[in-house]
Amino acid sequence: MAVTATLAEHLAPSWPGLAQVCRLTRERIVRGKTSTETVYAITSLTADAAGPERLLELSREHWGIENKLHYVRDVTCREDQGRTNVGHAPQVLAALRNTALTLLRRLGFKPVEGFEHFAEYRQAAIDAVSGKRTE
Repeated sequence: MAVTATLAEHLAPSWPGLAQVCRLTRERIVRGKTSTETVYAITSLTADAAGPERLLELSREHWGIENKLHYVRDVTCREDQGRTNVGHAPQVLAALRNTALTLLRRLGFKPVEGFEHFAEYRQAAIDAVSGKRTE
């Protein structure tokens, strides 16, 4: 990761409070194929508050949340395909999905495995939600 505060003064008119600019090059391997991506970020954290190591840690924490929650909600729960958009319904459905994913993980399931398991064993799903233990 490369970090600089010198660009902040040039970009400050567009982004008030900007303290640092970061460049991060990521490499990933998907199905045996390697790809490289360079991304840029801005932050209001000063160099004293967050040096390159801390900014990299914050970036990894963000993507950890993205990969563990948002990706799972988008892919496993097909959240992006939903058309519900009236009132508070989208937030309520998101909260229910988060609750279901948390419950599955606490029961030791990965999301897809848990959904498949409880689709087949519906009484076990009712028991899990009600707090009953089944062997």
